[in-house]
Amino acid sequence: MTAPHTSERILSTSVLVIGTGGAGLRASIELAQQGVQVLAVGKRRKHDAHTTLAAGGMNAALATMDHEDTWQQHAADTLRESYFLADPAIVETVAQGAARAIEELEAWGMPFAREEDGRISQRFFGAHTYRRTAYAGDYTGLELQRTLMRRAAALQVQIIDTIYITRLLVADGTIFGAYGFDIVDGTPVQIHADAVILAAGGHTRIWRHTSSRRDENTGDTFRLAALAGARIRDAELVQFHPSGLLEPDDAAGTLVSEAARGEGGILTNALGERYMERYDPERMELSTRDRVALASFTEIAEGRGTEKGGVYLDVSHLPRERILQQLPRVYRTLIDLQMLDITTTKMEIAPTAHYSMGGVWVAADDHSTGVDGLYAIGEASSGLHGANRLGGNSLIELLVYGRITGEHAAAYVAARTEVRRDPAAVDRAREEMAALLRDGGDESARRLQRAVRDLMSEHAGVVRTEQGLRAGLESLAVLEERAQHVTAHPDIAGFDDLAHAFDLLGSLLAARATLECALERRETRGCHNRADFPETDATLQGNFVWSPSAGVSFEPLAPAPESFRALAEAGVDDSVAGKLVE
Repeated sequence: MTAPHTSERILSTSVLVIGTGGAGLRASIELAQQGVQVLAVGKRRKHDAHTTLAAGGMNAALATMDHEDTWQQHAADTLRESYFLADPAIVETVAQGAARAIEELEAWGMPFAREEDGRISQRFFGAHTYRRTAYAGDYTGLELQRTLMRRAAALQVQIIDTIYITRLLVADGTIFGAYGFDIVDGTPVQIHADAVILAAGGHTRIWRHTSSRRDENTGDTFRLAALAGARIRDAELVQFHPSGLLEPDDAAGTLVSEAARGEGGILTNALGERYMERYDPERMELSTRDRVALASFTEIAEGRGTEKGGVYLDVSHLPRERILQQLPRVYRTLIDLQMLDITTTKMEIAPTAHYSMGGVWVAADDHSTGVDGLYAIGEASSGLHGANRLGGNSLIELLVYGRITGEHAAAYVAARTEVRRDPAAVDRAREEMAALLRDGGDESARRLQRAVRDLMSEHAGVVRTEQGLRAGLESLAVLEERAQHVTAHPDIAGFDDLAHAFDLLGSLLAARATLECALERRETRGCHNRADFPETDATLQGNFVWSPSAGVSFEPLAPAPESFRALAEAGVDDSVAGKLVE
């Protein structure tokens, strides 16, 4: 047995929450309100969680603008836009719980945009039947994070945002804590907990162009859950946002908000053609994300893209005052990153990996994972979005299930009568970290991370084929072998290099799950485009579920409940009059 690190810290809590973005904070708040001890840990500063990047808003059938709206219609829109791959029970739970989530945020001081008479303003996002997206300018995620941080502080929730979790600790199929290290000084940390809630995002950083930043959404939740015995669902279903910047290289994939198209932005190829006429002549630039991303990808792939592999988005024909008022964040971002003035100059963009619609398999009632004491919420989980995410649903999902899962975790730990801790499980986690810090390996984690992103961009991007996916798996096997020779080299600035090594391990596992599931989904449905299987296959209306030991299996979906099944299956109005995109 490996000797413990002389300065290893041991922490103890009733419930450990991994992730300090919106999902983790909402679960922590619920636990604190239930009187349960909670510790929330994260690997990046809590004030700068990925949640802060969400611009558009959050959905709830409040009917403040359109009185005909109902939770059933919200559920129907969500299920239909998932291409009927969402779990109907999860859809129903989110749609029914959305209004309560908004009311709670109001009570905690969330500065929603309001009408003159005080009603919460709601606007259209693409594929919604009614106006149901509540928002705070184009900074909704930032204001949400601030609101939840204030509430957590008022409840004295303990948050440590410098801890990287490397392993969940399991004995006899039951969680008893987690292991990790402090990113600043490298101190190993052993955390004893009666339950763990995973809320640390998805895996979109494993593509070259991504809206995720360098140290987030690297697939570490996939790895933590899978190694603990949980399964991954819908790994192949990844939403590609139509408009990510190409430059500078270290910020490739940074989003240009779809509000730019909603306000009248025009997409053109290198020939100056307004190419959406070929793909969706009625909705044009206001089409859905999956269609616009596929259109842009096709233009680039067929040689009509720019020299840098992009297309153009132009808002310069709009009045300058309108751009500064309606698109302030886009304007500032382009100035900051490229010194480009969007009021006079067009932007060069390309589709970018944006959101993991799959994630850890969870039960609809409580988001438990099948591993006793382990839960997953937010982008780390799966089941709501299927093959296309309805814009504005991700923020409301983390609020609804943050509350519900917090309640269930509180009840679980209150009823737990005994805890067995397995020293061998701790030892495995300890030895894994020690091995990465030993000299001798000649591979760089950062170099291999870049290789993973190149591989996934080439073989598992917007359009996929069996030949490409198999080639990707062959290349991945080579990278997995090379990863066994990685050595982390901490320096005076901290232990970021060790974090990169574990990020790599998460990315490799997430890449394998994605490629293997994409290979099995032999159809085109929503975000998943198979050039060799261009039609939708009715027999594949279900989920592919993956684990390291069992590989890929298929799970058929239950039918939608009568309360919204007919609404979901009904034809919809595809007009764009008065509507913003997703």
